[in-house]
Amino acid sequence: MHSEAVHPPAPALGATPDPVVVRGVSKRFGPVAALQDVSLAGRAGSIHAITGENGAGKSTLMKVLAGVYRPDEGEVQVEGRAVRFSGPSAARDAGISTVFQELTVLPNLTVAENLLLGREPTRMGLLSRTRMLEEARDVLTRIGIDLDPRRACGSLTIGEQQLVEIAKGVSTDATTFIFDEPTAPLNRTEVDKLEALLATLKAQGKLVFYISHRLDEIFRFCDTVTVLKDGQLVTTEAIGALTPERLITLMVGRPIQALFPSYQPQAGDVTALDVRALTVVPGGPEVRLKLHRGEIVGMGGLEGQGQREIIRSLAGAVRPASSEIVRTRPDGTTVPFDPREGVVRIVEQGVGLIPEDRKLEGLYLDMPIQDNVWLGALRGVGLLRRAPRSKAQVVRIAGRLQLRARDLAQEVGALSGGNQQKVMIGRWLAAGVDTLLIEQPTRGVDVGAKAEIYGLLREFAAQGGAVLVLSSDLPELIGLCDRILIVRAGRIVGDVDAKSATEEGLLALALADVHTPVSPSYSLSEVTS
Repeated sequence: MHSEAVHPPAPALGATPDPVVVRGVSKRFGPVAALQDVSLAGRAGSIHAITGENGAGKSTLMKVLAGVYRPDEGEVQVEGRAVRFSGPSAARDAGISTVFQELTVLPNLTVAENLLLGREPTRMGLLSRTRMLEEARDVLTRIGIDLDPRRACGSLTIGEQQLVEIAKGVSTDATTFIFDEPTAPLNRTEVDKLEALLATLKAQGKLVFYISHRLDEIFRFCDTVTVLKDGQLVTTEAIGALTPERLITLMVGRPIQALFPSYQPQAGDVTALDVRALTVVPGGPEVRLKLHRGEIVGMGGLEGQGQREIIRSLAGAVRPASSEIVRTRPDGTTVPFDPREGVVRIVEQGVGLIPEDRKLEGLYLDMPIQDNVWLGALRGVGLLRRAPRSKAQVVRIAGRLQLRARDLAQEVGALSGGNQQKVMIGRWLAAGVDTLLIEQPTRGVDVGAKAEIYGLLREFAAQGGAVLVLSSDLPELIGLCDRILIVRAGRIVGDVDAKSATEEGLLALALADVHTPVSPSYSLSEVTS
């Protein structure tokens, strides 16, 4: 049920107009109404959350404000004047700066070159690299980001690239800032830096539109919340008038009694993977763990402490220095399991990896859903054999996943983050794997899709599968998992029953006295086979 559109009142005579006012804005893409008669007002000196499920119209509305799209109906007012932007540069000139969810940093340029792209300092008509470095250092210091401005952006982690993206946005002399899911790739320390930056912008009287699915961030950072659903305005309310439960109900249109599925413990003595000794890098610590059928095991810790390298080594995505692992198949037989044989062989043994960056490392975005899913069934098919196809099986999997798409021929790149993640899960269902290794299972996913993905993973485990989940979200680990492994300096330093786990207790294990990364990060471009 959507609220009737209420247009923001005009400011009283002599009053300072709001930085941004949206009045009755609609936007269509062919037959699809992405926005329908949406109105809101952004106040100076406030952090204004824009939230809703994927496809609610959040990003479309912000792209109208950023000059990427022109509204079909309605108007946008900046400082009391109606504007019609010809493009993003016109929006920037009007004082609106945007940090988009999709990274726009150029990997072949340095941090400084990216920060000052398009407004490079010159001296006597020539580029002044000395001034460029000075200005870049000043921006990074002012924002509290510890990065060398001379580093190539291609050498940065995803989180560091996002910090550069944020620095680009706030380095302009803007009055209104738009942050589109800014914390998706950030670790806890980087999120704290962002919070300090938001507080500074607010104190300076700036308006910040903050697009996020993350309820904890909305309640932590924001003053006001606008909820959209199916392109329509549901409500705009002060954060103090809301509870997390009510906000979820407004977002999804129904109460969610529990985000995480209820279940009876299924784990028994049958071990899917018995990692007796795994050494990720030469001279590194030995890792030991057991993953049982019927259970979901979480893996957490501070960013850069080696957990990502452990899970990728198990998947065969990177070649560990040494390993002694025994795998028990669903029929009860045990076989040696050596991830040094490479990811293809590991998939053939029934173990699948869902990487953190599904767009770059997991999915073929320009291919249809049905082809992305059916790739899983092609494991072990020789080059000289005709590739099998079963559209009926893909249809069954799509139904099981509650996949929301126009049809199975739709390109995966056009889907929401939650549906893209479901396609990744569907690929391994088609492959028939019985063990899933998952990095950040709900990153960039709205709250409704999160609940569905959690349910899929619990169903997979209940049917005899085994799941190892890497997540930086402690509430997610506690709510989803049976056990939680904490990694510090490349070692597993804690194995905690999730029923008795607390965020404080897990953080205490993660922190201890180690705060430095222990090994390089790997991408799936370094796959060994």
